[in-house]
Amino acid sequence: MLGKFFRKPEPEQSGRVPPGQRLSKGFPVLTYGQIPQINTGDWAFRVWGLATAKTFSLSDFMAMPQHDFTADFHCVTRWSKLDVKWTGIRVTDLMSQLEVDPKATHVMEHCYGDYTTNIALEDLVREENFFAHTLFGEPLATEHGGPLRLVVPHLYAWKSAKWINGLEFLDHEELGFWERNGYHHRGEPWAQERYSF
Repeated sequence: MLGKFFRKPEPEQSGRVPPGQRLSKGFPVLTYGQIPQINTGDWAFRVWGLATAKTFSLSDFMAMPQHDFTADFHCVTRWSKLDVKWTGIRVTDLMSQLEVDPKATHVMEHCYGDYTTNIALEDLVREENFFAHTLFGEPLATEHGGPLRLVVPHLYAWKSAKWINGLEFLDHEELGFWERNGYHHRGEPWAQERYSF
């Protein structure tokens, strides 16, 4: 299995691959439950909670500044993929269009399919984080989270929510789906924050 789908990192890559990870030769698709069927014409992204309520269409996202990103991607199931190439919108560019209450400290990411994951506001609002709609030059496939997913390179990939459709701003930490089911509340790969027990 290791040789067919995964490989050990080369010595010169050790500084980029967190402990316990293997490099994937492809881009595995891991999903809990069924992949949601999303009509892009009906797609909507909501902001609420400790922020002025606002709704964005996919066209609104595409009208924001677009950037190319190259980032390493680390899955809690112990595989990593280096130099993944995406196109999308910086989280900070979206945040510049929002009015967020200063009391907000955490965010719940909401997704089509009723998936949720939590993230601290300081982990979300970083220049290297983005909403992706393109992967390796192609529109983001549904199985990889299309039409839009969040990408948070410095945390394990379950924090990079697929099929994202909203951010709920909170003044405390609430746990999302995987966190309620034993995954670590933060998920930092270099600290191997895989599970909460």
